[in-house]
Amino acid sequence: MLIGGSVALLAACGGGGGGGESAPQAAQAGVPLTAAENLALDLAAARFLQHAHFSSTDGEIAAVRQLGASAWLAQQMTLTSQSAWDWLVSQGYTAIDSKNNYNNSNQANYMAWHQLMTAPDSVRQRVALALSEFFVVGTEGVELNWPQFAMAAFWDVLASNAFGNYRTLLEAVTLNLAMGEYLNTLGNLKEDIPTGRQPDENYAREVMQLFSIGLVNLNIDGTPVLDNNGQQIESYNQDDVSNLARVFTGYLADETEGTVLVPNTTTRIKNVGYAKRPMLLTASRHSTLEANFLGARVTAGTDGARALRIALDTLFNHSNVGPFFGRQMIQRLVTSNPSPAYVARVASVFNNNGNGVRGDLTAVFRAILLDEDANSSAGLTSTSYGKLREPIVRLAQWARTFAVRSVLGTWRVGNLTTQLSQSPLQSSSVFNFFRPGYVPPNTTLTASRSTAPEFQLVNEVSVPSYINYLEGILARGINVGTPEGLDIVPTYTTELTLVGDPAALIDRLNKLLTAGQLSKSTMELMVAALTFDRSTTASSETTKSAYVAKAIMLVMASPEYLVQK
Repeated sequence: MLIGGSVALLAACGGGGGGGESAPQAAQAGVPLTAAENLALDLAAARFLQHAHFSSTDGEIAAVRQLGASAWLAQQMTLTSQSAWDWLVSQGYTAIDSKNNYNNSNQANYMAWHQLMTAPDSVRQRVALALSEFFVVGTEGVELNWPQFAMAAFWDVLASNAFGNYRTLLEAVTLNLAMGEYLNTLGNLKEDIPTGRQPDENYAREVMQLFSIGLVNLNIDGTPVLDNNGQQIESYNQDDVSNLARVFTGYLADETEGTVLVPNTTTRIKNVGYAKRPMLLTASRHSTLEANFLGARVTAGTDGARALRIALDTLFNHSNVGPFFGRQMIQRLVTSNPSPAYVARVASVFNNNGNGVRGDLTAVFRAILLDEDANSSAGLTSTSYGKLREPIVRLAQWARTFAVRSVLGTWRVGNLTTQLSQSPLQSSSVFNFFRPGYVPPNTTLTASRSTAPEFQLVNEVSVPSYINYLEGILARGINVGTPEGLDIVPTYTTELTLVGDPAALIDRLNKLLTAGQLSKSTMELMVAALTFDRSTTASSETTKSAYVAKAIMLVMASPEYLVQK
């Protein structure tokens, strides 16, 4: 079990970062650590890693202990990997043939899972996933030629800007083709007085409500600003929406590469390259009426590019953005119901990174992950701290912890919205898989109004579906169907050597999967359950894999794993 673990302990092993308790005196003095102190450092590192990305393997734990949490994080934030777009190209999906690649949205799912399960810049990919649940585009709502490439370009926007500046990211998201198609900026026309047509308001509304400022004015700690009557104050109104919508008119796809003929047909489709390029402004389709919103003014006759700058600068500089964005990123990475003080510290860094820069996402995510609230051992026993691991994160953690590989090279994990209630980039609406303000009804969280977004996925169907899915994949891997069979398979090298020693195996899984969060009584129950299985290291490979799978199932189905501290 964890003994006073915090990121501060890791400072004793080089580097540092974060608040919490002091490092053990033995470590500070250079005296060899005791077994208990070594375990505490391992588990503190594992806990930090499971917030920062997906897994906490032996090698990752050792790296954090050697460098310290702050230095390790700084190093990881510089890493990049093959883009999602280039991976799709490498798979041959640009071919126009009988497989109808140009209309195959399933390949977007393979792309996303490949990035989450294998990309070496795992911290960047973890943040990209969090951003994809803030700036939401659902693949099924992207009805374009080459939808998988449009979604890859969107993922690449999130990943490449994950540690850049929020203002740059907001503009890249706004002009992205997939987002344009999803929220109707693509092809949005200016007003037409004779017919009464008005610009589509979808993106104007959602960019305020969901992507920047939220519905009500906020204090820096994320709590609502109240008027003299104790009522919340709306951050925008319908006039703001209607006026802002004028800014997002006149945008079309960049089709400079033209079209290509589908072999053996008379059908012409757009060249795949258009799915990657930002939308282009067509002046004749853009509204030049005066637009007033959120206290800003775009004068009549202003060109579209300048109007967009004014709009996005206005949103970027709104006082709500730091607490609104910061709180949701804390929710995605660390805890569902963060304290106002935690939100305020992160929002303050958003407002000023220490060098006068607003919106520095490197600084923001460092502030989230290295904060005392994220790493203090007090959170381990608090009933108001932690988060339900979302299903995507659980599967990605399994994949990275046990070094899965794709036998066929296709990474056809599939759309798991049925089995897991969630799959990356597959939200059914712009409001994400779960709402940031969701409070589970009829629970102990209801009275305190404590938010727990991921619990919106929990119901009488999703719980057994998750267990059944694990049962089907843990021993042998993920079967992609006939005739291919198994594709994505795990590597249980160390775990197979512990078959027949249930206490040692559960100890190891407790460190790798839960960062030491299993209670003594839970571990004893798991060991007792495995004791009935008489498998040993002399058993067949199939038998040993089944034994390891049972142990992993017991851990990944336990409440102490599912609720991440």
